[in-house]
Amino acid sequence: MTSLTLDQLDRFGPSHCEQLTYEQAVDYTRRLTRGHYENFTVVSWFLPARLRGDFANVYAFCRWADDLGDETGDHERSLELLDWWRTELDRCYRDKPRHPVFVALHRTIQEHDIPRKPFDDLIDAFIQDQTVTRYETFEQLLDYCTRSADPVGRLVLYLCGYRDVERQQLSDATCTALQLANFWQDVRRDILERDRVYIPADVAARHGLEIELMVRAVHLDADSGQRAQCSACPPSLGMTVLLPGYQATLRELVEHTRPLFQRGRRLWPLVDREVRLDIKLFTLGGEGILRRIERLNYNTLQHRPSLGKAAKIALMLRGVAGKLVGFV
Repeated sequence: MTSLTLDQLDRFGPSHCEQLTYEQAVDYTRRLTRGHYENFTVVSWFLPARLRGDFANVYAFCRWADDLGDETGDHERSLELLDWWRTELDRCYRDKPRHPVFVALHRTIQEHDIPRKPFDDLIDAFIQDQTVTRYETFEQLLDYCTRSADPVGRLVLYLCGYRDVERQQLSDATCTALQLANFWQDVRRDILERDRVYIPADVAARHGLEIELMVRAVHLDADSGQRAQCSACPPSLGMTVLLPGYQATLRELVEHTRPLFQRGRRLWPLVDREVRLDIKLFTLGGEGILRRIERLNYNTLQHRPSLGKAAKIALMLRGVAGKLVGFV
């Protein structure tokens, strides 16, 4: 186990959980957030100061749950730890928090009157990851996103004081789109590191792409060491045969994803200016990933699209410029 959180199980785990004061717990969640800088992203710079601690507490919950589900390397162990994490959530909602994340989160939950369901949904998604590694239909994948992605947006809305259905549904569209964009950019990584395929079989079948043949081709390509030695090298024979169907499949999936981002944009004018920029930057970043995928001609089996530092800074400047002139 190499995760920063899993390395702390001896100190804050099922068999022993060191008790921290509220102040120590808050410091812990903030340090944890800063330690996973690449995941919390630069948009946190623009959060209103009064919400930064609460965001860090929610993020710490998500970080721990994610690592318990994905970083143990053992599905049975992950299921045990996720069951323990839900027990700690039980204690929190019974006003008896023990783990430092929940000691800090408890006050956030009380002050913002956050219901338990989004936290439970996230744990359910991580549990699903241990048993479901393939998706037959796009609808099944969207259903998974209602637990793996949408609860995060709803938690953000609760922190900002919004509880209405309209804002929640628009947030869901953005969060689902972000999750899907992440899936499309990480197809190869998910296969090699998690044995997971989020490309729905029904969409792939329409373009003559066989999921298990794709999985085998990725593993053969990785085993040959070709990609590691030369990112500009031509694809292996198996990849060459698969690519037309794969690219057509990704094209359709990107076309399904973009309208969700467009729908989510309707949330922007419905939230306060002090958090609008953060929400806008998430959307712009996700849309940027889709454009990168297009520029790669939908070939994310060989190349992982990502936003470099220059692109991230450009997004920030675009958002800040809009804020200064009153358009954000």
